[in-house]
Formats: sequence, C-alpha cells, structure tokens
Amino acid sequence: MARKLGVGVIGCGNISKTYFQHAPQFRGIEMRACADINMDAARSRAKEFKLRAETVEGLLASADIDIIVNLTIPAVHYEVSKLAIEAGKHVYSEKPFVLAIKDGLDLKRRADRKGVRIGSAPDTFLGGSHQLARHLIDSGKLGKITSGTCHVMSHGMEQWHPNPDFFFQPGGGPILDLGPYYIANLVQLIGPVKRVAALASIPAKERTISSKPRAGERIPVTTPTTILALMEFDAGAVFTFNASWDVWHSGHAPMELYGEAGTIHMPDPNFFGGDLRYTRGEKPVKTLPRWDHPFSIANEKHPEGMMANYRTAGLADMALAILQGRPHRCSLELANHVIDVMTGILKSGETRKFVDMQTTCERPERLGPAAARGLLASAK
Repeated sequence: MARKLGVGVIGCGNISKTYFQHAPQFRGIEMRACADINMDAARSRAKEFKLRAETVEGLLASADIDIIVNLTIPAVHYEVSKLAIEAGKHVYSEKPFVLAIKDGLDLKRRADRKGVRIGSAPDTFLGGSHQLARHLIDSGKLGKITSGTCHVMSHGMEQWHPNPDFFFQPGGGPILDLGPYYIANLVQLIGPVKRVAALASIPAKERTISSKPRAGERIPVTTPTTILALMEFDAGAVFTFNASWDVWHSGHAPMELYGEAGTIHMPDPNFFGGDLRYTRGEKPVKTLPRWDHPFSIANEKHPEGMMANYRTAGLADMALAILQGRPHRCSLELANHVIDVMTGILKSGETRKFVDMQTTCERPERLGPAAARGLLASAK
C-alpha cells in the first residue's frame, strides 16, 4: 500500500521527539508538520526533523494533514481534540485521553457527526510480551482468569522532572498518569471492567523538588498520590490495583494474572518488551523465550540497557485501519473505557463507595507477529 496519511503534531514537548523518531519505521503515516503555542518550540522540532512549523490554526487548516496527534498537556487534551475534529481531522491523542468521561463521550458524538476516527495512547499493549500473554490466555493455557494484581509504585517525579508541578495537581497523580498502561493492557487481555472501589490518600501535602533548575522549591500536592483499588471485570475476574508515589522500594511484580490452570508474571506495561514468566499448575515458574514478534526486539538505548520501543505503533495501526476500512486497536471506545475506570477509581476514593462503569468496549483485536510486521515500513 503506497498511500500514506499526512500527520501533524500539536504539542512539541518531550514526548513529541519520540513520535518523530519512531514514525518513519511504520507504514501508512508521514509526519509533515508540527505546531505549538510556543512557536520557538515548534520551529525547533521542525528544524530537527525536517518538517514545517505551523501555528495551531494553520495546522488545523492544512489540506495535507489527515491526522492530528495531540501531544499537549492533559488539561487541554479535550479542547485540542475537539478543535481537530471540528476541522475534519482524525485525532490520535496521548494519554490520558481526557480527564472526564463526559468529555470523552462528547468527542465521540462530534467524531461520529464528522465521520472521523479517534485513537489514543497507550499502544504499549501491542508489544511482543503483552501480545504473547494475550496469546496464552486466548489459547486457554491458563484456563479462565479469576484474579490478579497490579502495582505501580515509586516516589514520584520531583526527583528528576524539571517542572513536576502538574503531576501533583488534579489531572495528575499515579492513576491518571500511569494507570492507562495497566488498565488498557488488562482490558485487551480479559475484557472490560464492570465496577471499581478504592481508598485514596495524600500522605505528603508538599513535595520538595530535587531536580534542576528548581531544586529546593516546595510544591503543593492536591491530588491523591496513594490509591488502593479493586476492579471487577465483566468476565468475573477481580483484581487489585495499587498505585503510589509515596513508596521508596517495592518488590511487587508490575502485573500478575491468576488463572484456573496457571499464572503469568508480566513485565511493566509501560514498555513494549520485557520478560514474561509463566507457570502451569504446580510446575516451576519459567521465563518464556522471546516470541517471534517484531515489537519484542530491543531497538533503543535506555539507562538500564537496550529496550523495545515502538511508540507510534497505535497511530500507524489507526492510519492503516482508516485506509483499509477496518477497526483500529487503540480505539476511542477503549480510551473512553480506560478513562471511565480511572475516574471511577478516583471518585470511589473520594466517596468510599463502589462505582459502576458508564461505558464498555470490545477487546481490541490481538496483534500477532504477522500483523505486527504488517505495520512496519520494512514489511515485504
């Protein structure tokens, strides 16, 4: 397929570099322009990646742009995506998709009227390790999944991020910032969530920045940073999800799924690769060999060694789905359901009551090795 959809990026911060670097390895998309409210940032990124810099208004009016990638801060995701939809553009947003489910449902209505598609990160669940877990579950080797655990624990961003304020304000916190990776992966593995419950707290009302250039400055914390949640899935499985930025060290695995016939110990869903450990019945736990999946291959240097990074895969899959007339995997329905779950957890933390989900979705189609190779520009 020779045709490509033109892509324009709004928001030229740190994450934009990842999209621009990885886009050329995928079929169906061509990065053409970028925009930012700070034109100096737009010009800098444009020069770095040989694109053209536009104002936001200019980009939305550009005839050669089919898809807008929304990489703005979460607080304006809804407004920017709405502008793009009203301009007749398809939209692919960074996570979290929106900060309130009413906004996500409004974007769906607008997109349906305009006849455009919406997609959203995360796309890490398309990684080889997570798709191998999906293969094991779908093949029945674990039996029915009955329960599981998720843990995302650290001591927050004030130690390394130059401007960590927004992480500790409403719209931030570990649920909205990191929860999308975990919840999207669980939904693609076992299906949608039925209801949630949670306890939430703010152990430290202030944080001291230890990273430059603002080292020593104290910032207020106005959103929960420790959340202990329960999730009940439509399929009957029950999970705990513990998310905290008040933990110095944890020995918990990122994700574990417990089935009637076996257990999977999964790697961090924030990444595409990593070791998948598996046991059947009482047999010893073993690390499975890397699956013959292109998104398992380490392709990027990381402080802890080489890692697999294929961010932009979800965008490419959406573009090809538009061209091929099929559903895309990082769908609007999935994104809205993930937001529903996360905001439901936060609401439960405030009210101390169970919260039923307002939405549901189908599991995204699995991405096996052959389908993944079909997304790559190098595919024959």
